[in-house]
Amino acid sequence: MTPELSQTLRAAGLDPQAVDNLVHAALAEDGEVDVTSMPIFAPEETSTGYLTARDEGVVAGIPVACAVFDALDVAYTARVDDGERVHPGQVLIEVGGRTRAVLRAERTALNLLTHLSGIATATRMWADAMSGTKAKVRDTRKTLPGLRALQKYAVHCGGGVNHRMGLYDAALIKDNHVAAAGSIAKAYEAIRAVYPSLHVQVECDTLAQVEEAVAVGATSILLDNMTDAQMAEAVSLVKGRAELEASGGLTLERARDVAVTGVDYLAVGALTHSARVFDIGLDFT
Repeated sequence: MTPELSQTLRAAGLDPQAVDNLVHAALAEDGEVDVTSMPIFAPEETSTGYLTARDEGVVAGIPVACAVFDALDVAYTARVDDGERVHPGQVLIEVGGRTRAVLRAERTALNLLTHLSGIATATRMWADAMSGTKAKVRDTRKTLPGLRALQKYAVHCGGGVNHRMGLYDAALIKDNHVAAAGSIAKAYEAIRAVYPSLHVQVECDTLAQVEEAVAVGATSILLDNMTDAQMAEAVSLVKGRAELEASGGLTLERARDVAVTGVDYLAVGALTHSARVFDIGLDFT
């Protein structure tokens, strides 16, 4: 990977070595020989192509796609930056090099770019739906193994906010923790005894649990599968003593109604586990 591309990835908050490892693992899945392109094109033949948007949306993963071409010594020029809104026909990346190499890189680059741009586009739709409120859309840990950092990066590109990266950087007390520990208070106090400064969020199914969480000192509460009226009541009950995050049963159509209840975040697992791919194609000239 070139120093310039490595720096671009690092500036985006991505680990260049992790991206490089992913790219090479993905390319390896296609095998060593392209039995279609090899007989058709001589080793020295070259081609120029353009990765072009075929829909309206927000792009994410431009430097990741470039890393695929870079790995196969294909020249590339990014025409847009991650986070930009793009329109049908807009060129995202220009590539050129040995035809065999360009075609070998094509599917892997598109798989990553269309997936990440789909996440960014979906996130932007949620953010736009809540425009004018204080609420932000936030992701979850419902990500594909090995792709979490990239998927959460795509959420950021779309205007969303990242929740915890894993089980190591923040605690989330859920219903099973409470059931096994005996109460919200016991679970919360046990974590605080070991990690006094760790961010701890408490999942609450009822307003009674919200009261218990606030009483024990929780400053972050997840309102799980509550109605809009219940969430509005939770906001009134908490009075700013804790940040509130809506979760469960959320849809884009309902997003604004939930946001105006006064919650701080909407947790949307669908951003990463169900986003539709963004249509992008590679065409030779």
